[in-house]
Amino acid sequence: MAHDSDHTLPTFSAVIVAAGKGLRAGGEVPKQFRPWQGKPLIRHSVEALLAQGAQFVCVVIPLGGEVMAREALAGLDRVVLAPGGKTRQDSVMHGLLTLAGPDIERVLIHDAARPELPREVTARLLHALDHAPGAIPVLPVVDSLAIAAEGLMAGHAPREQLRRVQTPQAFRFEDIISAHESWKGPRDAGDDAQVLRAAGHDVALVEGDERLKKFTFKEDFVDQQASALPPVRTGMGYDVHRLAAGEELWLCGVKIEHDKGLAGHSDADVAIHALVDAILGAVAEGDIGQHFPPSDPQWKGASSDLFLVHAVKLAQQRGYGIGNVDVTIVCEAPKIGPHRDAMRARLAELLGVAQEFVAVKATTTERLGFAGRGEGIAAQAIATMVRL
Repeated sequence: MAHDSDHTLPTFSAVIVAAGKGLRAGGEVPKQFRPWQGKPLIRHSVEALLAQGAQFVCVVIPLGGEVMAREALAGLDRVVLAPGGKTRQDSVMHGLLTLAGPDIERVLIHDAARPELPREVTARLLHALDHAPGAIPVLPVVDSLAIAAEGLMAGHAPREQLRRVQTPQAFRFEDIISAHESWKGPRDAGDDAQVLRAAGHDVALVEGDERLKKFTFKEDFVDQQASALPPVRTGMGYDVHRLAAGEELWLCGVKIEHDKGLAGHSDADVAIHALVDAILGAVAEGDIGQHFPPSDPQWKGASSDLFLVHAVKLAQQRGYGIGNVDVTIVCEAPKIGPHRDAMRARLAELLGVAQEFVAVKATTTERLGFAGRGEGIAAQAIATMVRL
């Protein structure tokens, strides 16, 4: 463990096995080329290994996958491609032979479906090769284990002696390529550590990491993507509408009796418009004008309630819900105080949250500017969004 904080890692290269079809993850594109956190899944582990100092990274790709692979890895140096084989073991051997050279002493063999690769795990693996020809990252088994037979419990397995095995697995290059060449077991070994051990070599165990979780099913992309989102995001909105005779006055979804109303393409609820922009801004989804353009006749006289409900749903699709909102209305008249509770209640209803998470305030400009002269009303809103 003393090596975990070393800044310089021993020299190494890597093979990433990305030749599978990835069918269980759903979709028409193999999972290793599907996007995750803004880039193809395979690119994450390749970039991590290069950043950690890999001399070369050989990516073993499926038949017919060269175009997808080159697009996914565009712009990366020290990356070579190798064709996949009929089995994972064949694919690994193709990758090892592609890397083979006098300067290759240590090699990591990794799965493309494990995008997160902590540097400290790489350090533990490479330093373990100082004392053993192979090393693998493992985690303890925390649940009880049962042996099953025909749908019944037939016994239990001692979890104290068992470990969950992850990748990358580290090897002295000559030992692992020799072990693959001499393998006489089943057509496809479970992993490369078994191949090395079958050749009579020891395999050291080092501490793994939960971040090395393997993507297998469609739900893994959703769960992992959600956990990668920032826990809190904040947006701000601001809007102004002029006061005019003969118009209705709507503020925070509440109709207020007044000698003038707000003029606009919709009902001109300036407070809700500011709040919509705050929510959209928090999730980087543009502004109200992009979603409900004034040039579109379908929004003529529309209730701004629709805009707010849409913004909330859009945020939810991005993985966020309302934490709290704060709206400030700037005007000389009408007085907001008598309507504050009704406004908070209506906004809470539209947002789908308790009223305690909605604040509505009012202020004046001391008779300065358009608001002070009674020519219009302004509103500012801040929305704090929390990860669902």
